[in-house]
Amino acid sequence: MEPMVLVYTTYASVVEAEKAGRALVERRLAACVNIIPGMISIYRWEGAVERGEEAVMIVKTRAALADAAMSAIKGLHEYVTPSILVIPLDKVDPQYLAWMTAETAPAAREA
Repeated sequence: MEPMVLVYTTYASVVEAEKAGRALVERRLAACVNIIPGMISIYRWEGAVERGEEAVMIVKTRAALADAAMSAIKGLHEYVTPSILVIPLDKVDPQYLAWMTAETAPAAREA
């Protein structure tokens, strides 16, 4: 079975994360997204140290869809330079992997 990856990204608000997450699942680029509100980010931007409150979105998808998911996230994102990280997974529960694969299958996306 094809490997699974997690795509990690952040949004300025839960509302924006939900909008993007729903689009990814509806397009079958992800089987599931998890949105975690209330993260504090400290980062350097344009020469200054900034603080922001963000929502984390973790996208669960097949490795072959990682580039398409990243592209969709960029297209749906309000940030100029969004954080988008693809994290390969060494092990996944076989039943969960089968479900995730079925929910992102090419035939399912065309339906």
